Amino acid sequence: MKINWFPGHMTKALRELKVEVKNVDVIIYVLDARAPLASLNPELDKISDKKPILFVLNKCDLADNSKIDKLLKDNVLKVKYENSSVIKLNATSSGAINIVFNEIKKLCKEKIEKNISKGINFFLRAMVVGVPNSGKSTLVNNLCGKTKALTGNKAGVTRGKQWVTVGTNFQILDTPGTLYPNLENQSVARKLAYIGSIRDEILDKNELACDFIFDIRKQYPQAIAKRYNIDEEGLPYEVLEKIAMARKLLLKGGEVDYDRASIVLIDDFRKGKLGNITL
Repeated sequence: MKINWFPGHMTKALRELKVEVKNVDVIIYVLDARAPLASLNPELDKISDKKPILFVLNKCDLADNSKIDKLLKDNVLKVKYENSSVIKLNATSSGAINIVFNEIKKLCKEKIEKNISKGINFFLRAMVVGVPNSGKSTLVNNLCGKTKALTGNKAGVTRGKQWVTVGTNFQILDTPGTLYPNLENQSVARKLAYIGSIRDEILDKNELACDFIFDIRKQYPQAIAKRYNIDEEGLPYEVLEKIAMARKLLLKGGEVDYDRASIVLIDDFRKGKLGNITL
């Protein structure tokens, strides 16, 4: 299955980000910890304007933290982005604002000290970016302490930019999720589809489920077997059939309902029911 999705509103969003980045002190780059490197959008790299970047590895409660810790230990992100910091976070957890704000103050230390030396109270502006469904708006809502930004467990919920104020000296711009204009690397595209960054409606759910089975068995053998109490032997579509039989997902006449089995499998992954996984 060839995956390529870049709706018109994302083109507009990228144009707006190029303008707005000039007005911020720091960029908060939200990555999905279940597919952190696939969440790095090269189009966002182009508009960073050398601003400090705080990478937030979000949804760590669903991810394989041994892999995330290795990513941090190897400084994969800091090697590429010198003026940056990386933190692990669950955007829904309490105390997120203190973790994020403390890191931002470190990244903007020079500006803060300069303002204080002049007797000026420091005021920082941050822009939150990331691929769709990475948890940007959830993080913004948590930082604000109230629901100011729309959220949803699917791609494309935030369609326009939203400035929100946090406390007396911090302002955040929530932005729409943006993808690569051309998803040439289909391995990356599949990972983005698995985590919900690409609209499910444009995907063949059966092909996506079979691709997922093929990919997940290489990295997490027995994850599917443990969840559905089946063996994982056979071609992906045969495993999908076993899942349907185990969950009694059948059509009239006893035929396997591949569509429902596909939806159940991907949904279980997204909810962490297959275990903590990072692709």
